[in-house]
Amino acid sequence: MKAKMTLAKEFRIGDIDKRIYGSFIEHLGRAVYSGIYEPDHPTADEDGFRGDVIKLVKELNVPIVRYPGGNFVSGYNWEDGVGPVENRPKRLDLAWGTTEPNTFGTNEFMKWCKKADTECMMAVNLGTRGADEARNLVEYTNHKGNSYWSDLRKSHGYEKPWDIKLWCLGNEMDGAWQMGAKTAVEYGRLANEASKLMKWTDGSIETVLCGSSSRNSKTFGEWEATSLDLAYDSVDYVSLHQYYGNHDDDTMSYLARTLELDDFIHTVICVCDYLKGKRRTNKTINLSFDEWNVWYHSDNAPYERWSYAPPRLEDIYNFEDALLVGSMMITFLRHCDRIKIACLAQLVNVIAPIFTQKGGGVFKQTIFYPFEHMSNFGRGAALNPILTCDKYDCKAFTDVPYLESIATYDEENEEMTIFCVNKSMEESAVMSVKLLDFDGYKPVEFISMDGYKKGDINGFENPFVKPHKNDIPAIDGGEIIFEMKPFSWNVLRLKK
Repeated sequence: MKAKMTLAKEFRIGDIDKRIYGSFIEHLGRAVYSGIYEPDHPTADEDGFRGDVIKLVKELNVPIVRYPGGNFVSGYNWEDGVGPVENRPKRLDLAWGTTEPNTFGTNEFMKWCKKADTECMMAVNLGTRGADEARNLVEYTNHKGNSYWSDLRKSHGYEKPWDIKLWCLGNEMDGAWQMGAKTAVEYGRLANEASKLMKWTDGSIETVLCGSSSRNSKTFGEWEATSLDLAYDSVDYVSLHQYYGNHDDDTMSYLARTLELDDFIHTVICVCDYLKGKRRTNKTINLSFDEWNVWYHSDNAPYERWSYAPPRLEDIYNFEDALLVGSMMITFLRHCDRIKIACLAQLVNVIAPIFTQKGGGVFKQTIFYPFEHMSNFGRGAALNPILTCDKYDCKAFTDVPYLESIATYDEENEEMTIFCVNKSMEESAVMSVKLLDFDGYKPVEFISMDGYKKGDINGFENPFVKPHKNDIPAIDGGEIIFEMKPFSWNVLRLKK
């Protein structure tokens, strides 16, 4: 299979907000307890944080992590997780049917963020609680002092404010499974008031309105239009959530889901811009894709109800999952002019790129590597590659390109990267890349993941699914020709 790509600096989609490479930690399963926090672990530091996990989080270069949920947040009393640990109550978590000990809470998470070189995207409970509790949390975390909640933080041993800048206004409030689920009108009015009070407490913060819990929600579109209409003036982003799975063992349809994803993103942008036009305002609402991933391997795994941090949603990802994760990230970058935040859900153990053993080791899942490559090399601006390649039809879609690709250009560091997925399970793709105005740029590294079966997985004993380096292709007259193996993830890096 032959393919052609043309790239120019003028094909600029937009600047890439580093927060598009965010992730998510929820009080769910082993994400917190024996995930990021395990005081008895051999690598644990003085705060109980697993050093082996922090090392891998730094390798992923995650700039922001959403916390503490997720469904969990809709029944969470944030006051339960601050102050002396011995005084914190144990609570039943109705979201996941477990018992929450509250030995890890807001201040512990903020300390972990500092050590992991990341920032917090804090979610507030708008399910069972409201605007007052939300603005109190902002005061506790962000106000300097000489007020009740900020002085309480100081009494807990944290003199300086945490200065959290990004806040989620609840979670999936359209879902019947959500504690305190609401209609679009109920939620829109509450989110508007909560955001207003939170910003009156700290005018430097940004807030994210809950969109539909997925594109398949019955009220998708109507929910966004109604709730955002009520809260437009006080919020900054609207959220999107989407998970995919290969339930039918139809790989070609599975890898084509990015066509559906692209349509989902476009529809939400249209709703936002409709309301912008309706208001005759210059304010643009951007998108926060703050839950996304592959999720289907562990759907029905049993656990003991009301137990403490049981293994839950522990997907073990295979190679085809890694290709879809890479394709989804490419899709986000194609919309980086409007998607400013995205959170891979989640970070450790729970549908995650990092997997730990309690008291033991850790390994990188297959999906770790596309995320790592894009987070580290996909900075600067996204360029729209003019790409021609063969297409295929499958059960779910027609005219699906075999190649999924995006290019990024870091002008400050004089670097460019081409990311590409070859979905064909039989054919290599010989790519010809024409650089129109990148004088002096040449390939310096060609990384790929290929040669694996679609069901290949990693584990503690044999984490063999990983990337490797290839011969660096030459450049001749502004043209680069390189071969991408069948069923592969590819990263071509260039420098001036």
